Amino acid sequence: MASSTPVSTTAPLPAPASRIKALGVAAMAVTVVLWASAFVGIRAIGPHFSPGSLTLGRLGIAAVVLALLVLPQLLKSRLLPRGREWWPILGYGVMWFGGYNVALNAAEHVLDAGTSALLINVNPILVAIMAGFFLKEGFPRWLIIGSVVAFAGVALIAVGSGQPSAPGESPTADVAGVLLCLLAAVLAAVSVIIQKPVLRKFPAAQATWFGILVGALCCLPFTGQLITEVQAAPPEATMGLVYLGIFPTAIAFTTWAYALSLIEAGKLAATTYLVPGTTILISWLLLGEIPTALGLMGGLVCLVGVGLTRRRTRPGRDAGQKVLR
Repeated sequence: MASSTPVSTTAPLPAPASRIKALGVAAMAVTVVLWASAFVGIRAIGPHFSPGSLTLGRLGIAAVVLALLVLPQLLKSRLLPRGREWWPILGYGVMWFGGYNVALNAAEHVLDAGTSALLINVNPILVAIMAGFFLKEGFPRWLIIGSVVAFAGVALIAVGSGQPSAPGESPTADVAGVLLCLLAAVLAAVSVIIQKPVLRKFPAAQATWFGILVGALCCLPFTGQLITEVQAAPPEATMGLVYLGIFPTAIAFTTWAYALSLIEAGKLAATTYLVPGTTILISWLLLGEIPTALGLMGGLVCLVGVGLTRRRTRPGRDAGQKVLR
């Protein structure tokens, strides 16, 4: 006699949305800390490396490190971009991994790490606007409110960092450095928008590795400079270059891409408002640079603003649709 016990044919349930979101937030937290450390690292080793050679060295190290992770996956899956799929990869490879890094490195020859991080943070607003139009993410009320609040926090940090360090001293800023930071911010914002669709097909590590390879190829003309400067640089500067290649590049850009595959571009970019405050904190701990009262206040305002961007405009029905992709 056949058993009356029903046999379940239901497919395994996917991971809960809350768990997926938590993984994305954790990945972004790693990205924020490592990208903040990059501003300090670039400033520290900048005197020993020119902008182009620093970029090539950083990308070359990152390419080797990520190859150890990506190549075994590629040999199994044989999933490579084809035809037009290369266009967005070439785009963010040239603009983000190549152009952004060269511009930022050049800017930090004349601007301090904290100021550079602050200027780069026009990027989240640009990403939110472009994501609203091109990725059809719309303009959620709390994203706009939180972005404005966070940007006000960045402005407070900027005012604090621009205060004279000695009585009678007037703060100065190099116009070329400011313009280079703003150029880097635009290149990064456009890159985020064109990278998002790539992550629908390719894993984060592969998408990052492809872009790094493109950026490194663009920087090959700086090979001679890199060899000469590595030979002349002190060991601690070379170790700083290795750090930048492994942690803020290979690891942080991969965790960023992973988070971007889970969270809307506009909301994810808003979390980078935390980078300037984190940069100032790292400078405080490692370089003994004491932040101003306005800087500390601005950091708190940034935290509040980023928290507001995480609020949902429509609780209840379809609440998760606008958060996860």
